[in-house]
Amino acid sequence: MKAVIQRVSQARVEVDGEVTGTCGRGLMILLGVAAGDTEDDMDRLLAKIVKLRIFEDENGKMNRSVQDVNGEMLVVSQFTLLANYRHGNRPDFLQAAPPREAKRLYERFIEKASGMVSHVGHGRFGADMQVSLVNDGPVTIVMDSDILSPAR
Repeated sequence: MKAVIQRVSQARVEVDGEVTGTCGRGLMILLGVAAGDTEDDMDRLLAKIVKLRIFEDENGKMNRSVQDVNGEMLVVSQFTLLANYRHGNRPDFLQAAPPREAKRLYERFIEKASGMVSHVGHGRFGADMQVSLVNDGPVTIVMDSDILSPAR
């Protein structure tokens, strides 16, 4: 499972001109589910994300988590994070989980995150989405659950 985490002052996602999710100060998360990912992978990744100290404290040092600042999240599915671009110029996405499994883990991620932070907005799985955000910092971190997981 791969995630691109951006510290934001605000973010939103639209599908066909309809706003499907928003967040204020907090994290915009692009989430890609890989073939073979499990709920354990998701749990480890989410636990790391909500405790990641990337918000400034009173001394201007990145020392607070999204939970510490009562921040929000916007989670958007993004299978293109699993792109294989080694050969040629047209990436393939064979490393991405099948849609049914990816959707299940994406929705489970949102459900669990909702119990950890004050608000979780989200996109619509499989839809063509327009995402807008104000990246605060900018602070952007790429995470891979394989780095957090014990050897498979």
